[in-house]
Amino acid sequence: MTSFRVVESTTRHVTTFLEIDDVTIAGDDGSAFTRSVVRHPGAVVVVPVTEDGDSALLVRQFRAATAGTLLEVPAGKRDVAGETPEATAARELEEEIGFRPGRLVPLCEFYNSPGFCDEYTHLYCALDLESVPGPRGVTAEEEAMTIESVRFDAIDDLIADRAIVDAKTIIGLLLTRRFLAEAGRFLADGGFETP
Repeated sequence: MTSFRVVESTTRHVTTFLEIDDVTIAGDDGSAFTRSVVRHPGAVVVVPVTEDGDSALLVRQFRAATAGTLLEVPAGKRDVAGETPEATAARELEEEIGFRPGRLVPLCEFYNSPGFCDEYTHLYCALDLESVPGPRGVTAEEEAMTIESVRFDAIDDLIADRAIVDAKTIIGLLLTRRFLAEAGRFLADGGFETP
């Protein structure tokens, strides 16, 4: 089997947070080819769990790439220098839905679209939410978005009916539901206890 390595990278275009590079790849069999790669600063995804543990708080917001609105878990770019993924997750949760997590549980990490982009995402479950007063939203889309509570027992139908079609949201909701079922215990005094 041929092994490949990047031998050259040339930046073709830079936007506010993305970079498009032409990357030359060489194989140990002497082959060579070029691919376009979108460079992304990375992202976080947060599934905020309601106090009763039965639901997650999602946002419905306009997405220019789809020319429509999507129902999604809160998420955001890792575009603040030196900020840890956990700090970005807490900041995005506060900005988007006005809650601060008491606890962030890391569930997984994944590449979003490795066929053309290096975006790498950290996924968290947010527990023990605390309401934070003040304005929400940073962008026009965030200021216009709505917050919706979605029950974990409704997730399968919402996915099957295409009410939820965002990949990070599907991954986040399914992994959070599994985490809560396997490792979470709802306590009578509120909150979750995890091993």
